[in-house]
Amino acid sequence: MFKPLLSALLLPPLAPLLLAALGLLLALTRRRAGLLLLTLSLALLWLFSCHGSAVWLARHALPQFAPLSAAALQSSQAQAIVVLGGGLLPQAPEYGEPQPRAQTAARLRYGVWLARQSGLPLAFSGGVGWAAEGAQQESEAAVAARVAQQDYGVPLRWAEAQSRDTAGNARLLAPLLQRDGVQRIALVTDAWHMPRALAAFERAGLSVTPAPMGFVLPVERDLLQWMPSAYGLLASQQVVREWLALAAARFLAV
Repeated sequence: MFKPLLSALLLPPLAPLLLAALGLLLALTRRRAGLLLLTLSLALLWLFSCHGSAVWLARHALPQFAPLSAAALQSSQAQAIVVLGGGLLPQAPEYGEPQPRAQTAARLRYGVWLARQSGLPLAFSGGVGWAAEGAQQESEAAVAARVAQQDYGVPLRWAEAQSRDTAGNARLLAPLLQRDGVQRIALVTDAWHMPRALAAFERAGLSVTPAPMGFVLPVERDLLQWMPSAYGLLASQQVVREWLALAAARFLAV
C-alpha cells in the first residue's frame, strides 16, 4: 500500500494539486509568494495534461529503444518471447469475468504476434499489483493465459502469477525460464517502461532483446497536442513515474 501511495503523491495530477494547496495556504501570510506558487502549480498541471509534454518527456527524459525488426529478432537468437502485465479490469460485466486492461491487452497482442512470426514460445509475467491488492482476485497471468488461448489460439508456455511489480516480474520469471534452458529472451512492454524492465531482467541473469511497443508519439494536430486532456495526463504520468524510478535506482546504486 505504501508504494502506490508514495507514487501518487509524487506524480501528476496530485503533486501539482498539493503544490497549489500549499500556495493558497502561503498566500494567507505571504500573498505574492503564495500566488506565484499557485500559478506555477497550475501551469505544471496544464503542461503535464498535454500530450505534447508527454511526447517531449518520453524522447528526452528516458532512454530510447527502436522497434524490433524481424531481422533483429532472428539475429538475437532469442529463445522465448516474454510479455509483462500492465494491469487488469477486475470486473468486466460484459464478459462476466476479469479482462486485461488496455495496456496489458496491447502488450499481449504484440507478444502473440511476435510468437507467431518467430515460432518462439510465449511467457507472461504478472500477479496482483500493489495498488490492486484487495480489489483483484485473479492474477494477470491467469487472465492472460485464458485470453491468449481463447482469442488467439496461442498457449502460454510459462505463466508467472506471483509478482507485484517489475522487479518481481524478473526475479520470479527468470528461474522458470532458466530451468527450461532459456537464457535469451525478447522482452515485450511499453517503450516508456522498457528501461526499467530491461535492467531488471538483465540483473536476473537473462540476455534481453528489447521488443518495445506502446510508444508515446503525437496523435493529434500540433495545436491540439498542447490542449489539456485525460489522455495526455495519463501519458505524462507514466513517463514521469519511470523517470523517477530510474533516478531513484541511480541514487541507490551510488
